[in-house]
Order: sequence, then C-alpha cells, then structure tokens
Amino acid sequence: MTALSAAPRAPSPWLKPSWSNWRLACVVAVLVIVLSILGAKWTGLALDVAFWVSLAAVAIAALTIVVNAWGRYHGPLLVAPALALLFVMNIFPLMWSFGLSFFDYKANRIKSLSFIGFDNYARVLNDVDVWSRLQTTALVVILTVSCQMVIGFLLALLFEREFPGRRILLMLVLMPMMLSFVAVGAFFRYYYDPTFGLVSQAWKAMTGEALTLLATPAGAMAGIVFADSWMWSPFVMLLVLAGLVSVPRYLYEAAEVDRASWWRKFRTITFPYIRGLLMLALLFRTIEAFKLFDVVYLVTQGGPGTSTETIAVYVYRVAFQYFRTSQSTALAYILLFIVIVLTNLYLYLVRQRSREA
Repeated sequence: MTALSAAPRAPSPWLKPSWSNWRLACVVAVLVIVLSILGAKWTGLALDVAFWVSLAAVAIAALTIVVNAWGRYHGPLLVAPALALLFVMNIFPLMWSFGLSFFDYKANRIKSLSFIGFDNYARVLNDVDVWSRLQTTALVVILTVSCQMVIGFLLALLFEREFPGRRILLMLVLMPMMLSFVAVGAFFRYYYDPTFGLVSQAWKAMTGEALTLLATPAGAMAGIVFADSWMWSPFVMLLVLAGLVSVPRYLYEAAEVDRASWWRKFRTITFPYIRGLLMLALLFRTIEAFKLFDVVYLVTQGGPGTSTETIAVYVYRVAFQYFRTSQSTALAYILLFIVIVLTNLYLYLVRQRSREA
C-alpha cells in the first residue's frame, strides 16, 4: 500500500501539451483572446496585432481539433470545412462585434480603442429614441403579422379545393414571396407616388384630388403594412395549406353524416391539424417583422419624420450615418437578446400546451 501510494500520479490529459489536446488548446485560445483585448487597453497593443493574435489562437485550436479527430471521427471531419467556413463568416464576426460593444470605437476615426465596459449598453437603454423606435417596431410587428396571418389563412382556405385555373393562380399568388426586397420596395415606392402612382390616380378619379399617402404617419404606416403583407402572406398560406391538405377526408365525411356545422368541423377537425403550423408561421413572421428594415427604408426611409422608423433602421443610422459603431453593436446585441427571449417564451408556451393536451 505504501509503495502504491508513493507512486507518482500520471499527468492529467488536460495539462499534457500535444497537437491532439484540443481541450487545452481551446482554453489557451480563450485566454489569448481575452488578454489581447485587455492588452489593447492596458498595454497599448495595436488593434490589428490583437486581431491577428486572436485569429492565430483560434486557428491553432481548430488545428488541434482536426488532429484529434483524424483517423477516429470520419463524420465530423467531413463537415469540418463547412463548420470552419461558418465560423469564419458568421461566428467570428459576431464575437468580434460583441467585443467592440465594450469599447469606445467609431469606424470613421483612426483612434486607439478605449475600454468603457457596459457604458454603451447603459447609453442605449437610457436613450429615449431607442424606446420610441421600439414602440414603432412593436406596432409594425402587430399590424403586419396580424394581416399576414389573416390573409394567409383565407388564401389557404381558398386554395384548399380544386378549381379551374388553381395552379396558375397559385403561382401568381406565390410570386411576391420570390421577389427581392429591393424590387418590392421600389415597386411600392412608385405605387404610392402622388404624381403617377396607381393609388393616387384611383383616389383622384373618385375625389378629384391627388393622394399623398406617405405624407402622413398613419398613411405611411398603412403603406408599409400593406407592402410587407403583400410580400409575406403567401408564406403563411403555404404553411397553412400544408396542414389543410393533410387532414384525412374520412373525418369530414363522418362529420357530414353527423350533420356537423361548418364551425364545428373547423374547430374539431381542421384547426387541430393546422394549429402547430399556424404557431410556426407566427413565430417566423414575428421574428422577421421585428427585424424589418428593407421595405421601411426603401418605401418611407422612416418618415415622415421618424414616425415609421423601426429599430432596425435606427441601428443602421447609428452605425453608418452617425458612425457610433460600438453603440450600434451594443444595440444590436440587445435586440438579439430580445428575440432570443421571445423565441424561448414562445417555445415554452408551446410545450405547456402540448403537455396539457
């Protein structure tokens, strides 16, 4: 027992330096990134040097992961190039921009970074303009998503049954969803034009006066809601239609034998099949409407004044017009946190309803 207790212990695999020890390499990479960021503040380390040091640490950690998997894990190695591209194009810029949110940095100035901690987040949360834009965004989300859900559901009921010309009409209805945001924005910009726009000409034919729809806050909001609903109602229709066509016919035949009303058939047969797809469409469209930028910027540019300026447009102005880069990244991550919270709340409610059912 004494000889066994006196025997030296084998070194922990975490502390053994080798090209296959990916755990140690990841820990070292995190430490190097943190020290390089702090070095930009405390030791005067140049920003470009900190960037390349951090990138080299990440590359070495990735190399150790590949060496560890070589010859043992063929599946992960096959997807490694795609994961590496995903990291370089998505994850690393997200991490770098998150780091910038803790510094005082402006993209239009050649100036050394200064670490300010959570000051950017405090400024954003205390900014009256941010809360005003969030209220505008909430109004846009409620109006656009409500219209899309109602219109998409009615279109799905229309296309549920076969009728002459159904395929051609369905293709025409789906066309707005296939267009680019720029094309839709330019189309509705001219569509609402007070000089030669179709809306203004139709109003002039009825009242004798031209209509400047985008000149008032209510008109501009209505124009945005109509444009976004026109583009994305077909998406809701597709999801609901997928649920409608999956309902077994024999259930409706049994309901006909029992002389059930249309409302009872819808409540007891149709709705249970499409409820999950409706909730999925609600989640997707709420997230996308919360980030709405293209249509608003192209149709109204946030006007008149700032009455239709959503939070996404405001982030763009802070970043690329006012050049408050660090503040814009802090605001962007606050919005990301809001979307994540709303999504998890939605998933929690869905799980609760499934458990009760």
